[in-house]
Amino acid sequence: MPHDDPNQTPEPGIPPSPPPPIGGGWSTEPDAEPVSSDSFQDAARGDRLQKILSSAGVGSRRACEELILAGEVIVNGHIVKTLPAWVDPARDHIVVSGQSVRTNAPLVYVLLFKPRGVICTNAPQEDRRRAIDLVAHPKGVRLFPVGRLDVDSSGLLVLTNDGAIAARLTHPRYGIKKEYEVTVRGELTDKELKRLRRGMMLADRRARGRVHVKKAVASKVEVLHRDRDRTRLNIILSEGRNRQVRRMMARLGHPVRKLRRLRIGPLNLKGLRPGQWRDLTPWEVEQLQAVLNREPRQTPPRKNLKQK
Repeated sequence: MPHDDPNQTPEPGIPPSPPPPIGGGWSTEPDAEPVSSDSFQDAARGDRLQKILSSAGVGSRRACEELILAGEVIVNGHIVKTLPAWVDPARDHIVVSGQSVRTNAPLVYVLLFKPRGVICTNAPQEDRRRAIDLVAHPKGVRLFPVGRLDVDSSGLLVLTNDGAIAARLTHPRYGIKKEYEVTVRGELTDKELKRLRRGMMLADRRARGRVHVKKAVASKVEVLHRDRDRTRLNIILSEGRNRQVRRMMARLGHPVRKLRRLRIGPLNLKGLRPGQWRDLTPWEVEQLQAVLNREPRQTPPRKNLKQK
């Protein structure tokens, strides 16, 4: 059954709702005294620290890596700020930003119809509502959004505390299809549509200021409506690069007016209105896991260039 956002239309000036109470993913037990001075560089110790944190619902693996490198993670009383690092969740005491981490929280999967104006971050915000503020889950687990929809976009957003599924949903090598309905300014010509289907080079900024340039391609582009003022499209992507649709349309000179995500893999928005959410059904979780457990796409080998 869909759940409505209790504060869907807040009056101007009212601050956003507070985050959900401490629950799964965090522990209310006081921090223990340091119990170990072992090195965390031994792979035989257990699993990678960022994987444990992500599985506990602290955030995505990349977000957890950033927390580690920022010195926000303490294991057995010792700050761990280098990677790789391995821990034993059954033995080691882990604290993130002053809060003890529970590694036995139940796994929760939520489908949210994100409205425009809501942001996809777990960082505290003073003047903007977060996606997690719309989901008061009865299990009290600490959820995080899988991937991102920018503040001006709406549509399907998955929230979970399952770091393994989150990592696969967002990694381009698994080719999870995402469907969008997009309205852009002006009339796209047949030549521009052909260029959109053929793909274009986009640059992404990586860690340490590095820039990676790679072709961005839409798996499918269908024209739903076209006139002098606007063009409405159905676009399917099989990789989720940052603001990919908006950047591709901007390159063509047709800025996006409206963007809504309709589908991620086997999941869709049917039965939800903006601001509403529901738990995934067991069948949906099973279908999602089946898609993610398929053999990932193989990157084609680079061609050897023969010197003349």
